[in-house]
Amino acid sequence: MTTSPTTNPAPAPNLDHPVLKLVKQAFPTAKLRATEFRGQSTLIVEPGELHAVLAFLRDDPACLYNFLTDVAGVDYLNYPALMPGRFAVVYLLHSHSRDDRFAVKVFLNPSLPTDGIAEDPALYVDSACDLWPGAEWPEREVFDMFGIRFRHHPDLRRILLWEDYPAHPLRKDYPVRGLGEREAYRVVDRTSA
Repeated sequence: MTTSPTTNPAPAPNLDHPVLKLVKQAFPTAKLRATEFRGQSTLIVEPGELHAVLAFLRDDPACLYNFLTDVAGVDYLNYPALMPGRFAVVYLLHSHSRDDRFAVKVFLNPSLPTDGIAEDPALYVDSACDLWPGAEWPEREVFDMFGIRFRHHPDLRRILLWEDYPAHPLRKDYPVRGLGEREAYRVVDRTSA
């Protein structure tokens, strides 16, 4: 008798997550989309509705996402699937009382070439620092690496690179070898430090 290795079935899609229904009821005119991957539900909102939806998810008694786990940036340049925008900002939320995780994503499309540091008016979203003070540094990192700016952020400046750095290095059109940053700096050794 031969036995086959046991495989765990993929989790069932969770597009009927109760929070999705609550948000849809609270924002009946909003253009909302949802997706699920490996049991993790993600709500996709428009940039203008992001802050209101995050505030609802934090404050509504049925949601109570009281902890912001992380804020991440994504560049979908040359992604094989069609995406609604080139860049995305993802807010990862956690409800301690229900031990539930939830993601909120917003897509942004640049209106200017992304090969420099030019301030693009299309790459703006509202900051979540007033909702979760812990959003300050992750939003600064997304700004630094991707060039996405956060309105009403208390201290939006670079966090990993120097202030006059010429680009945003996690953009996929940024050259792998850089823009000559390594060649432009003098070597510092023990005698010159």
